[in-house]
Amino acid sequence: MLNRGFLITGTDTGVGKTLVACSLATALRQQGLRVVPFKPVETGCEADPVSGELIPADAVLLRKASGTDADLGMICPYRFSSPVSPWVAARQSNVHIDPERLLACYQNLASSHDVVLVETAGGIMVPLAENFHYGDLAQKLRLPALVVIGSKLGAINHALLTFAFLQQAGIKIVAWVLNHPYQEVNPATQTNGDTLRALLPGPFFSIPHLPDSQNMQEHESFQKLSASVLDHSSII
Repeated sequence: MLNRGFLITGTDTGVGKTLVACSLATALRQQGLRVVPFKPVETGCEADPVSGELIPADAVLLRKASGTDADLGMICPYRFSSPVSPWVAARQSNVHIDPERLLACYQNLASSHDVVLVETAGGIMVPLAENFHYGDLAQKLRLPALVVIGSKLGAINHALLTFAFLQQAGIKIVAWVLNHPYQEVNPATQTNGDTLRALLPGPFFSIPHLPDSQNMQEHESFQKLSASVLDHSSII
């Protein structure tokens, strides 16, 4: 069993992390690997009209794309209805997000799968608890990072700030993915790719605007991305 884990994070919220993670999961499955997602916290969850249980929509999509039968409660242990950052949502609900519980969930998932895709909520420094953010979680789990960049004006600054933090924290970067979640074409989206390739080290992939998620999952870039990720990652 390979037993590898990756942190999929973004330079901002709304950059397409979940769609990229789903597409990567599909590509890894096609290589015969047992894939499972881990979404430590999901906010903005809606309640099931019958049971009242909060449904983590992103985690559900990730679970489906991974083809795993792992328990959804293990995949997404903390869920909140308020569409704010995890620590804020937890405080509003008088809940403490326990890093040790997150570690236990990750280890449980990793014990029966080849690859664990850990998706952040927002960027790498989004807090999960007081004095504990996703960067701390990556260090605790010894996870390398795959960074999704949303192509728009400001993407260069966001990407370089993320790179600076990851470098300072000693978190390895397995790949950068420039995603185009918006249909709008402007000078920034037309030049971000070449600029970021020149500024960022490591494998770099660009995904065009694909309004259909099924088309994204079938895009050839994800086959290349999955191969690159497995070649350049740290083994957990």
